[in-house]
Amino acid sequence: MSKSSPLPAGQAVQSTHASAAPAQAPATAARAAPEVTGGRRLVLVLAIMLAIGFLANTLISYSVSSREIRRSIVENELPLTSDTLYSEIQKDLVRPIFVSSVMAGDTFLRDWVLRGERDVQAMTRFLAEIRSRYDTFTSFFVSETSRNYYHPDGVLRRVRQGDPQDQWYFRARGLSAPYEINVDVDTSAPDTMTVFVNYRVLDYSGNTLGVTGVGLSVDTVRRLLSGYQQRYHRGVYFVDRQGNIVLFGDKPAHGSLQIRDINGLRDIADQVLGSEAGSYRYSDRSGDYLLNVRYVPELEWYLFVEKEEGEALADLRRTLYLNLTICALVTLAVLALSGFTLARYQRRLEQMATTDRLTGLLNRHAFETMLEQTLADVQRSHRPVSVLLFDIDHFKNINDQRGHLAGDEVIRKVSERLRGGLRASDMACRWGGEEFMVVLKDCSSGDASRRAEALRALIAAHPVRVDDVELGTTVSAGVSQMRIDDTPVSLVGRVDEALYAAKNAGRDRVESA
Repeated sequence: MSKSSPLPAGQAVQSTHASAAPAQAPATAARAAPEVTGGRRLVLVLAIMLAIGFLANTLISYSVSSREIRRSIVENELPLTSDTLYSEIQKDLVRPIFVSSVMAGDTFLRDWVLRGERDVQAMTRFLAEIRSRYDTFTSFFVSETSRNYYHPDGVLRRVRQGDPQDQWYFRARGLSAPYEINVDVDTSAPDTMTVFVNYRVLDYSGNTLGVTGVGLSVDTVRRLLSGYQQRYHRGVYFVDRQGNIVLFGDKPAHGSLQIRDINGLRDIADQVLGSEAGSYRYSDRSGDYLLNVRYVPELEWYLFVEKEEGEALADLRRTLYLNLTICALVTLAVLALSGFTLARYQRRLEQMATTDRLTGLLNRHAFETMLEQTLADVQRSHRPVSVLLFDIDHFKNINDQRGHLAGDEVIRKVSERLRGGLRASDMACRWGGEEFMVVLKDCSSGDASRRAEALRALIAAHPVRVDDVELGTTVSAGVSQMRIDDTPVSLVGRVDEALYAAKNAGRDRVESA
């Protein structure tokens, strides 16, 4: 065995103890390509058949009575519109929930609070970047420690327990759920009603650090709802669990802000609010309405989509065109869903391509990518991370004396011992033919040496049985802690030298760089 030599920056790291594991991913991906292509052809055929079936059904429905048309609207049109609108809502309205979740989980925000909130400008820059990047009306953070209300423009004020305009904060920080949505006046713009997403911020031990989030102006949301109404020719509005109409388009539905004040709808209000989804029919002074309701858990509101029945029955031909449109939308939805399923299948194949087939560990290509990410995390967080490099002692003799199948069994059993001795946060890969690389997060060099010694002893204490013969198997290990200025090349070179020292000192031992 020869000692590793430094490699130029950017050159792929190659082990000097054994050849790299054979690449399995390209072959797997190549085999999967025809299957995916064939699956797409099948989906296309099914979509065409589905479209033809819908078209025939629509032409037949064109000649049926008004009662059948009403049933078709209730069971097909409105639910489909509701589904389509739900997709639109996820893009336009639920997006702020995702943004607030990212803010609450951002390590910068949490570390900034834990360090004492010293650099206020850093926080305002962070909030301004969120507001600019995601095009929100506002962004904010309220600290549990200082009670300061941080905004892209600076510290607006301090929240107080007895102040009515600050009750939202004391309510949000005590929620069992991670976030809430409420409509309130923006502190930085008192004349503007805003839809806020209030997301709790927790430290690394689960304690509350404050509340953060973003807001959309109510006028912006109303313009979105008005766009939905014009696009789909339906009445669209949101209702909370108490029956209050909280968001609507140009004007409130039926001129009221409470569904129990609407003739006909008040009779079924408890039934509507008592279920997650459903279709209904009611009569108001202005006519008969067909209603579809579904609960949107992300917003904790009900989405109401309704259509006036008289308009639907006025022109059967228009109903035909609407049904044809629904056919197209359903077909496109099937294509989109099938495409999504195939994409997930493709991602699964790619995941398989990152795993070593013999051991089930990460393969070298995937591990090198994760190693670069881990180095970047160390440079950002300064948390200790150590790397172990194991090599099976006298492996060539096993292959020569027992055959390659016995060698494969030894590799497989050693990998199982390693995996069984690691934490869930640790990463392990098959680095070479009989080499294994392990990354230990939140682990200093001293702790890593003790962990490596425990793994070495575990492997030595469990001989590998091959064809009723126990093969005493030992490993040598090198240990090195990541440094702030490390590159993958320098890190692997250092741990490689430590492994070389362990081999040179007699094997079946652990050496630190």
